[in-house]
Amino acid sequence: MTFSPKLEEKFAALLTHYPEGRQRGALIPMLLYAQDEVGAITPELVEEVAKRCGVTPLQVDEVVGYYSMLHRKPLGKYHIQVCTNISCMLVGGEELFEHACKKLGIGHKQVTPDGLFSLEEVECMGACSWAPAIQIGYEFHHKVTPEKLDELIEALRKIQ
Repeated sequence: MTFSPKLEEKFAALLTHYPEGRQRGALIPMLLYAQDEVGAITPELVEEVAKRCGVTPLQVDEVVGYYSMLHRKPLGKYHIQVCTNISCMLVGGEELFEHACKKLGIGHKQVTPDGLFSLEEVECMGACSWAPAIQIGYEFHHKVTPEKLDELIEALRKIQ
């Protein structure tokens, strides 16, 4: 599998942070970086990362199955995660997720027909003091209201 020169550079630098024989420690960051470039964790990507980290493809599959931030199907260009854990739930997290579903016309782990947005209901984002919280890509937003969510979505549509 071929990656961009920039990603190859990232992988090479990442592997230098682990002692000989311990490259498996790079597995999760490598999967995240590759997922960002490829769009999803494909069987080919699993094989390639396994080889680079010195583990079996089965071990990579186990990691992918365990961590919810790793996806086997492509996400939207803008992946919106809405926290509905207890702190967020108490201040409108569930209603915010329902609002997002209605606004985007999709449900949990679905992608809009244009591929622009995907939506996911998640557990804890570690932002209980700023609930309700959402994450779009790697960007966090706190104390989000339905109106604020609408503004964020519309702003992303405009830069599309």
